[in-house]
This record gives sequence, structure tokens and C-alpha cells, in this order.
Amino acid sequence: MEQKSNKASAREKPTTASFVTGIEHIGIAVKDSDKAAASMGAIFGAKVLETMVSEERGLKLIFLDVSGTKVELLEPLSKDGTVAKFLETKGEGFHHIAFKVSDIQKALSLLRQAGVKFVEPAPQKGAHGNLMAFIHPSSLCGILVELCERK
Repeated sequence: MEQKSNKASAREKPTTASFVTGIEHIGIAVKDSDKAAASMGAIFGAKVLETMVSEERGLKLIFLDVSGTKVELLEPLSKDGTVAKFLETKGEGFHHIAFKVSDIQKALSLLRQAGVKFVEPAPQKGAHGNLMAFIHPSSLCGILVELCERK
């Protein structure tokens, strides 16, 4: 009996992954972003790209370059925000991975059709004016995933 290749049928179906163009950054929740940045610098040679405060999100953000990979350190400015609650329940460490997307609206539409849930109903303005949307961890094995469209 002759076996048929699945390659042709896979090419005919649009995949939800077709909109991902790479990794934007890895988010790490920390209590002290300056201390974490210094540690990342001493251990991995990380270079600080930018430090900013996002009043809307209640966060101090430090962006690092670690050998070509962008790392975002997230330090809560108060005890009320989602990152503060994350630190309280899970401690410091990996918070999310962000994927670059070429068209966030198309990505959201395709993912919603596939039954994916989002933290917010629409994309939000993030750092550097980029559009971002978070996939709810319940849709992806407990992992918080950010989609990011550069502006």
C-alpha cells in the first residue's frame, strides 16, 4: 500500500503560526530590576538597552541585550498590579515569552477561531508604542505568551 505525504495537505491549510516572525523578548518578573540587571550583566555580559517606567501598567522595565536576545525585567511599582501578584504567588523568575507578529489583528482573529483565550479583549499599547496582546495561560499549558506588533 502506498503512503501519501502529509506535506501537501499541510501547505493547503493556513496555520495559526504563520503570523509569528520571531521572538521579541523574554519577560522575567523581579523584585529589584537594578539588582537583576547587574547580576545578568556580571554573569552573562548583558547590556542595558533601556530603562523605562510604565505608569499605565505599574511597572519599571529594564530591557537587556543578552547575546542578541532581548530580556525584559519587570519590577512592580506597587503591590496591586498583576506582576506584583505574580511575584507574591510564584516568586521571581520567568514571567512570559513574547513573539513578534506582523499583523496582531490577524493573529488574534486566527487564534480566536482556534479557541484561544486572551487576557484582554483587544490589543493594548505596550512599551515603545508597540501593540501587544497576552494569550491567557489556560490556553497554553500554563504559559503566558505575549504577541507583539512593532510600530
